[in-house]
Amino acid sequence: MNGRIELDLSTSDLPPGQKQVENLEIALTIPKPVAVAQVKLTWWEYVHFGKISLFCLSLYLFILAISLMKFGARGIIPLINNFFAIRNGANALGFGWLFAYIIMSGSPVAASALTFFDAGALDKLAAYSMISGSRLGASFIVLFIGFIYVLRGRNRAANLSMGLLSLTVTATTYLPGLLLGFVFLDKGWLDSLQLHSGTLLRSVIDLAIEPIIRVAIGLLPNWVIFLSGLGLILISFTLFDKCLPQMTLKESQMGWMSRLVYRPGVMFILGAFVTLISMSVSLSLSLLVPLCSRGFVRRENVIPYIMGANITTFIDTLLAAVLLNNPMAFTIVFVEMVSVTIMSLLILIVFYHQYQRAMLDFVSWVTASNRNLIIFVITIFSAPITLMLV
Repeated sequence: MNGRIELDLSTSDLPPGQKQVENLEIALTIPKPVAVAQVKLTWWEYVHFGKISLFCLSLYLFILAISLMKFGARGIIPLINNFFAIRNGANALGFGWLFAYIIMSGSPVAASALTFFDAGALDKLAAYSMISGSRLGASFIVLFIGFIYVLRGRNRAANLSMGLLSLTVTATTYLPGLLLGFVFLDKGWLDSLQLHSGTLLRSVIDLAIEPIIRVAIGLLPNWVIFLSGLGLILISFTLFDKCLPQMTLKESQMGWMSRLVYRPGVMFILGAFVTLISMSVSLSLSLLVPLCSRGFVRRENVIPYIMGANITTFIDTLLAAVLLNNPMAFTIVFVEMVSVTIMSLLILIVFYHQYQRAMLDFVSWVTASNRNLIIFVITIFSAPITLMLV
């Protein structure tokens, strides 16, 4: 009754010739087990309910974190105004840049900038600058991963080039875009493009998180509430990363992929799409390090990819602006996206080959010697500190 069928295949009493015939008949009539693997799976067997649950949890924690940071930011206004002394756009740019270095992520810093703006600690130009600084700091994670590969004995030029390109391409598109965005915000050309959260969404959010917010406000000081929200938003991004499917590259797939990487337009769209799905520019750009190390992509092909990733990385910040229910916060993020998009398309359409050559020459100079590399590292750490002291 255990589901097994035992057959007595003994042929000891048969003549030798007949034994061979019986064994041959048995071998030919035994069904092959391959047919069992051909059973068609039902639709629910394709669904990863564990990952869906994890995604829902990460989304809930993200919403809760934004709400906690919104309420907690009101209590740390004196800290922002006095200790960090953010008086202008340069201070905010350096603060966001350095803040992203410290927590090794740009999205929580961008969300913090919006909550500071919502609480009145920053004006719209300072919040815009801080968000730009957060993206400059976020690209450092790619360089950090490259350093790890170098310590493991990999080629220094190949592995550091991805991080160096991420930093330089981000800086050369965001900083001119920063000036363009100042014009948009000052003139108010995009102020009418605002998005409210809506009554239904606010009702659902309030019902889901209002009890926790009320308890936190009653028990914790404001700065602890803000730091708790910052920690939760880091956890939510980590959980969201675990929801993403594990993608592997096979050698047979590299034939058609190698043809696509030579097309700047395709790489631009690919970088934007991967970052849109992962909602993390650090994750999408970090994928370049192992791919370059294995020879799947070359550094001259990834510049458009980085540009595309630097645009759609604002999707999570746009969501944070909607959750804050502050229309101007949404406009600030939207202006950031428009400014960076304009600068990136201008480079791709007008003078891409000259730009590509300049970026590659700079990366080659940095990786040519330890002295050049040290100069670069000192520069990227001293720059945000200098901006905060201006």
